[in-house]
Amino acid sequence: MSKDTEIDMKEVELNELDPEKQPMTGDGQAAAGEKNGSVKLKVPEDEVTFTGLSKDELMRVAGTPGWVRTRWVLLVLFWLGWVGMLAGAIVIIVQAPRCKPIPEMNWWNNGPLYQISDVEAFSEGLAGIEAKLDEINQLKVKGLVLGPFHTVQENQPDTLNLEEIEPQHGGEADLKAVLEKAHKKGISVVLDLTPNYKGAASWFSTTNAETEVIEKVKAAAEYWLGLGVDGIKMSDLAVATKSADWNMLQAAIQGNRTDDTKKKALMGVVKDLTAAEVSVLVNTTGVDLVLTDLLSKNGGKERIQAMDTLNSQQRSVGWGLGAAQKDQISKATGLIHLYQLLLFTMPGTPVFTYGDEIGLSAAGAESPKMVWGLEKKPAEGAAVNETAEAEREKRLAIKKWFKSLSELRGKERSLLHGDYYSLYSSNSSIAFLRLWDQSERYITGANWGATPEKLTLTPQEGVELPETAEVKMSTDENFKADSSVSLNDITLQPGQAILLKFPYSG
Repeated sequence: MSKDTEIDMKEVELNELDPEKQPMTGDGQAAAGEKNGSVKLKVPEDEVTFTGLSKDELMRVAGTPGWVRTRWVLLVLFWLGWVGMLAGAIVIIVQAPRCKPIPEMNWWNNGPLYQISDVEAFSEGLAGIEAKLDEINQLKVKGLVLGPFHTVQENQPDTLNLEEIEPQHGGEADLKAVLEKAHKKGISVVLDLTPNYKGAASWFSTTNAETEVIEKVKAAAEYWLGLGVDGIKMSDLAVATKSADWNMLQAAIQGNRTDDTKKKALMGVVKDLTAAEVSVLVNTTGVDLVLTDLLSKNGGKERIQAMDTLNSQQRSVGWGLGAAQKDQISKATGLIHLYQLLLFTMPGTPVFTYGDEIGLSAAGAESPKMVWGLEKKPAEGAAVNETAEAEREKRLAIKKWFKSLSELRGKERSLLHGDYYSLYSSNSSIAFLRLWDQSERYITGANWGATPEKLTLTPQEGVELPETAEVKMSTDENFKADSSVSLNDITLQPGQAILLKFPYSG
């Protein structure tokens, strides 16, 4: 037997032994020639397949009159639609109200400034300031004003060294660390170089201010600006600007400005000047920002007059209550919420002293010690001093109010750089309107008096007010946030303030 035959016989034996290939049991016998369990399919002999039209056939069909007309109709409709959309877009652009150009804004116009005059009381020197920058950044401030902390003895001009930091506050390396971390967070840093900050006369005397002291300030300004400081501040600006060498100092700070670099700021403080005198100082001295004490005048009519006079120069004017004296708001008043709202919504740059965000108050002549860790609640089960806990919650509520106002000012154009219109004033209350182009409008009302005050809003010519407005923020429990109020019926309780908003209506 051949080998092939042997292999075939083995396959037969295996098939017979394979249970899977055994015939399936059933009632009937499998048809002859068919294996049990198999299915027979009939395949058509001539399968028809569609291969599409050939190129010649497509060309013949495309050239028929019907298709030619269809293509022309579609082409004409396409171009008519395109031209129609273009014309519609042009009409919309032409008829749409034009946006008002944004005024030139510098970093000191974009948010509040935060003064730390006593770096030891704030957080144990410059190193402490660096450690607290994360918490400062939460306040949405745009600039820190530090010092003065240079070396000088009271009323002794010979000991003045504006380029040396008093050792107890830290050193140059500590200041560099503050600058680096602050700049990463978008916070600018200004140094106060008031020469005789420990004495009664900031410039020692008018004679000294006109000679060697101005030269020392100029040299120090160049030194610190070269180190990365963003601005220089000084007190008694009215005295310094009378010096024959004032232009030399101004040029040292502002002289290297270019369009593509961050501007260095020249700031000054004035006291006991009228709004008209402040306006002249802004126009004639070239100072970037003048911090005034005009808000310290309690009369509502005087405050409105000051804002009326200076609102057109708002990008060069700083406002504070106590800030010009480096004092906290609480030293002048207990109405912390009211004056925070007023400062954040006035035209100009709000300037605060450390602790204003929590209602910190001084005990005596010394600078108050800053309070930290307000967010930390007492441990569960621990003994709680109810008085201390109530104080903590009160400070925390003031801080929340401050942060809400700061954030609102930073994102609302009407509050940031909008036009200003007086609406009402009395000896104890004021109301004014802030608006910008097509942005939401805001009305501020404040009553620091001892009796309720009805605000009779009288818009100036060309200004229209709606019948109602929405309450954005309020210290008066009679006005709930997001509620609607009639602008003809606003009565503020004593010591209360309100911020209303209404939309632009073209």
